[in-house]
Formats: sequence, structure tokens, C-alpha cells
Amino acid sequence: MALEAAGITDAEETAYRLLVTRDSASAQEIAEHSGLSQEDAAAALAALAAKAMASPSDGRPPRYRAHPPDVALLPQLKHRADALDLARSAATDLLETYRAAARRRDAGLLIEVITGAEALRQRLRQIQDRARDEMLWFCKAQYVAMPSGSNTAEFDALARGVRYRVLYERDFFDDEGAVGNIAAAVRKGELARAVPHLPLRLAVADRSVAIFPLVPGGPHGSPDEPSTALVRDSSLLDALIALFERYWEDAVPLHVTASGTVTGTSGVGPADPLSATDRRLLSLLVAGVADKAIATQMNLSRRTLQRRVHHMMELAGATTRTQLAWQAARRGWL
Repeated sequence: MALEAAGITDAEETAYRLLVTRDSASAQEIAEHSGLSQEDAAAALAALAAKAMASPSDGRPPRYRAHPPDVALLPQLKHRADALDLARSAATDLLETYRAAARRRDAGLLIEVITGAEALRQRLRQIQDRARDEMLWFCKAQYVAMPSGSNTAEFDALARGVRYRVLYERDFFDDEGAVGNIAAAVRKGELARAVPHLPLRLAVADRSVAIFPLVPGGPHGSPDEPSTALVRDSSLLDALIALFERYWEDAVPLHVTASGTVTGTSGVGPADPLSATDRRLLSLLVAGVADKAIATQMNLSRRTLQRRVHHMMELAGATTRTQLAWQAARRGWL
């Protein structure tokens, strides 16, 4: 019967359906038109009255009048739906408790080994599709599973309100199309920073699951299949998150200019003696972009680039590029 989900028995539904077609009816009349015994019909009508789906008259025997279905059924359906939601939430909590206890009993459940680039791509898409709050990402040069710009799951997650914090190492900018792909992601809402070097590839979803390589290998063009690990809630996961936060703290934020250029920024300040070209070059330099990539993006020769860097070092009184970066931030040149 259709009303079972509302807690209505077959006999009660049969009686109610007959009632809604009549002004009123007795148990005997319901029995005559339904195939129910008179006792079953009387019990069904009494149950309908108890559920506020029908009202009996004062006569003997009583006659029953149906209440409108929207008044009689919708509140019960809502109550059942609310109870179902509570039960579903409780079941989810119990499942997480069960999994946590199982992981404590069996350490093998903490780590899942993923072999092959296609399996890794599928799992990376899966954890991003399921992410609700935040994704943390270490992006190293040369892809293993996802070429630069192919991670469309990120844009879908950003559209849902998931925050992406992504760290790029310097050599990543040398990959073909990398700068444009980063600019597109930043425009969509990605929070991006750059560092000279990253220790490993890493993706962390909602601080509850992480994926990272078990052994080197498998970058583009390599015949080796990558072996990666998926780690769930554990001290190892906590350590990976702490590693990300440590690198994030020291990294240079990346921004996109109106022209689509990706630049690094460490601070703001008063007017500086540098030209717009020098400021752009300096921002890329501080962001960790290699000379070759800067020269290509800015359409400069390597010699011109080095001459401009040397000029800025003289202005800052710096003898190394590291000192130049520090002085540039201190003087508000970025």
C-alpha cells in the first residue's frame, strides 16, 4: 500500500480511502465495501481516529468522517521524515565511530595503496567531489596523474564553496601553460602561494584524508606506474597537515594582475624607485619563478633580465637575491 511510509497499515489505508469518498461510514459499511471483516474494519477506524485521520460521531454504532488528507497525512509524513533524518545522522555518527575503532584495531585500514596513474586520477577526483570545507595541495613540477590545467574538479568544488589552498614550487612555473592555468584558478578563488621547493606531492581533503606518493616515479613520459598512499585520520595525517601549514606560512602569496600576470606579493608600502617592469620582474622573482620562465613571460632576454636584477640589487644594497627579496619586502617595493 502507498501510505505505509506514513505508518498506515493496509487495513487502515483501505478504510481511509473509502471514507474520503463518503460523507461518513460505519464499520459495517466499510466491511461491506472493502472485504475486511467487521472487527478489522472497526479496529482500522479506531486507529484512524487515534491518528487524527478521522472523527467518530456520538451515535451507536459510531459513524466516521475522514479528515482532509493534507491535514491528516502531511504532518505525519513530516514527522517521519524528521525522524528519518535523525536516524540517518545517528547512523553516520555510528559509522564514523565504527571506522575509527576499526582503524585503532587494524593499522592496515589507515593506509590504502593506490597503484597506477588512472586509479590515482579517479581517487583525486573523488576526494575533491566529496570535499565540503577545504583542500590543501602541494604542486610539484612535472605531473604524475593530472597535467596542469586538467583538474576540473577543483573548479566544481570552488563553485560549491570549498576553499583551496595551493602551494606551487618554483620549477612548476616552467611547465607548459602552468602560469596561465594558475591565473585561471586564482580568478576562480584559489588561494595560491609559491616556495622554492616542496618535499613531496600532497593533497588533503577536509583534514580527514590525504594522498601522497609512496615512492618517486611516474612523472609524465615515464613508463613507471606511480604508487601512492591514501591516509585517513591518524597521527601521520596530522603530521602531513602540519607540514603543509609550515610551508604555507613561509610561502609567497600569488595574485593575478588585470593583464593576467601571476605575481608574488609579500607586502605593500609607499612609492618605490622601480619601474613597473622592474616591480613585475621582482614579484615573479620573489615568488620563486625561474629566470627562464620570467624571461619568457616578460619577453625579455636573459641578459636584460640579469641586468635589471643587478640594478635592483644595487638600489637595495643587496649582494644576493635573497637579500634583495628581504629588502624589497622591507621597503614596500612589492
